[in-house]
Amino acid sequence: MIHQYKSNGYNIVLDVNSGSIHVVDDVVYDLIPLVESLADKGIEEPEAVKKALRDSGESVCRTETFEEALDEVLELKREGMLFAEDIYENYVFDFKKRQTVVKALCLHIAHDCNLACEYCFAGEGEYHGRRALMSLEVGKKALDFLVTNSGNRVNLEVDFFGGEPLMNWQVVKDLVAYGRSLEEPNHKKFRFTLTTNGVLLDDEVMEFAGREMANIVLSIDGRREIHDKMRPFRGGQGSYDLIVPKFKKVAESRGQERYYVRGTFTRNNLDFSKDVLHLADLGFRQISVEPVVAGPEDDYAIREEDLPVLREEYDRLAAEMIKRREQGKGFNFFHFMIDLEGGPCVAKRLSGCGSGTEYLAVTPWGDLYPCHQFVGNEKFLMGNVEEGVLRTDIRDEFKGCNVYAKEKCRKCFAKFYCSGGCAANSYNFHGNINDAYDVGCELERKRVECAIMLKVAEAEL
Repeated sequence: MIHQYKSNGYNIVLDVNSGSIHVVDDVVYDLIPLVESLADKGIEEPEAVKKALRDSGESVCRTETFEEALDEVLELKREGMLFAEDIYENYVFDFKKRQTVVKALCLHIAHDCNLACEYCFAGEGEYHGRRALMSLEVGKKALDFLVTNSGNRVNLEVDFFGGEPLMNWQVVKDLVAYGRSLEEPNHKKFRFTLTTNGVLLDDEVMEFAGREMANIVLSIDGRREIHDKMRPFRGGQGSYDLIVPKFKKVAESRGQERYYVRGTFTRNNLDFSKDVLHLADLGFRQISVEPVVAGPEDDYAIREEDLPVLREEYDRLAAEMIKRREQGKGFNFFHFMIDLEGGPCVAKRLSGCGSGTEYLAVTPWGDLYPCHQFVGNEKFLMGNVEEGVLRTDIRDEFKGCNVYAKEKCRKCFAKFYCSGGCAANSYNFHGNINDAYDVGCELERKRVECAIMLKVAEAEL
């Protein structure tokens, strides 16, 4: 499978199955689909390909560099860097039979929040249920469950999530201490992370997080007017002026690493690249601004007709990032970060985040769900931290969720980068975890194109 596109003056060719990236001239670029078409007809022997192309009447076959360009295409094909075979589809059958272990938990340390974000899927932290804080006892049982069900895996991950986890800060600290006490006797190593809106951030929290949290996610949507519209206090007051100084202090205290400022853009700010650049101008170097996922009934939801504007925004952002890197003012944008050399492991390429199998969410009272976005949907209640996973049928359903189980993914060039997208989004829009959220797919394809182009540009610096 080949994907070709032009971006920022580059002719880019992605060989999907091998992961090879090629930057080519116009003649090679135009020849590649012709060679691919002939291969589909069974014409692959070099001399037969040359003859067929000369006889085709295609203008590119009459150029002075035709022979040289064709030789280049055929050599790349021989080396397995163009038109590579799909080696993963057969693997997926063994993949579905794999023995799964739990390696990560999303601890809902607080089903409560001190903000009233308009787009919050958790319903102001309540997850459309009741307000609650996780007890230390439940949290300890969750960590015990993780250790017991992690098999031989050494590195384990725990994200303190909400609502707003700082509303239950003492339990967070106590659970970190408990986790550390489990490491040596069980031959485990915990990687703790924290997601916060910043309202309750203070020096004590920053010092503890700097020491114990491998990563911290700081929620901010960008420009003041955008942030305050979507992330106000319950009384309607904005939260931007309160959190920005704190977030700057966190970023600097962590050496501009091991954190993200993470925002959400909506139909209210389709010009979201301005919000990304605003955050960069504030001094942040690790930035993630992501599209809202909302139903058509919500006036802030992104619609299909917004896609052309958003594609242009991603292009605009990518071009500005190149310019800033050249000026020594570069920053990382999460959705443009792709490893083109090693790439993710095969399991990740096929199935993504591991929700429902390797990754589970834990409610304040200890119930287990496939991930935080399924919390509150009783159809996906898998068990609890005391008894473990009781609904193995749910686990097995998620185990079979991969890019080959999704018809929309099979012919998509981005499938090995997004790994099939979010199961929760698929379910919420189609009632099936093996479908795909179409608007999200279109934006992901654009992000992958921009990410590859940035890598190409970076190689030339």
